[in-house]
Amino acid sequence: MSDVDNARWQSDLDLIADAAKRAGAVALSHFNQSPEVWWKNEGRSPVSAADFAANEILETLLRAARPDYGWLSEETEDSADRLSRDTLFIIDPIDGTRGFLAGQKLWCVSVAVVHKGRPVAGVLHAPALDELYEAVAGGIALKNGLPIRVSEPKPPVRFAIAEDVLNGFKEPLRSRIERVKHVPSLAYRVAMVADAAIDGTFVKRNSHDWDLAAADLILERAGGRLVNLDGTPLTYNRADVRHGELCAGSEPLLNEFLSPIAAR
Repeated sequence: MSDVDNARWQSDLDLIADAAKRAGAVALSHFNQSPEVWWKNEGRSPVSAADFAANEILETLLRAARPDYGWLSEETEDSADRLSRDTLFIIDPIDGTRGFLAGQKLWCVSVAVVHKGRPVAGVLHAPALDELYEAVAGGIALKNGLPIRVSEPKPPVRFAIAEDVLNGFKEPLRSRIERVKHVPSLAYRVAMVADAAIDGTFVKRNSHDWDLAAADLILERAGGRLVNLDGTPLTYNRADVRHGELCAGSEPLLNEFLSPIAAR
């Protein structure tokens, strides 16, 4: 990567970190305040006034600063225009809305810059926890300004996974896993792997670009990977923004777990 690219992505990281903190402050003002809630996806997913308020802040700040970038947000109607852009913002104004509405602190603002299918700058801001994760292509992953690194897991492996999926694993794999209780934000869960709070996580199919893009880069720069079950990296800004089953962890964990998980 050239020095010009390095400077560009670092400038983008500074931009999205500031925007995420501003959006996080707005979302936090709605936290535990019973914001108005609507239902989308045929009544399966909640969206609140806080989601829309945070999205408005992000869209106003980021689109004004980078008018040539494309845009993909969970709370903005999608446009095919983004497919013609090499670089775009991928946004989830509140990842973990269900937890947010339940008064749980494990939610975050997720903002990524994606270039030619891969994230090059990413921020997760968890304002209720006063945490800021950030990473830029070629750099190191940071949490509140300090470097973070994935764990080198030892049995039992601390794995965030749905109970029904774990029960489908065969021995001896199943007995090597210590199941981590549910984390309402997928992005924050991947960041927990980057921060060595847990060793790995399985992701069910139908997660979306906005759930993953920022966390993917943070994990990568912390020495881990978020991959499809065949071990390939994710590609972002496709026509279909949904993903299949995924796994996140350190390289040693993925080397050991991917094949048996895929073969279950």
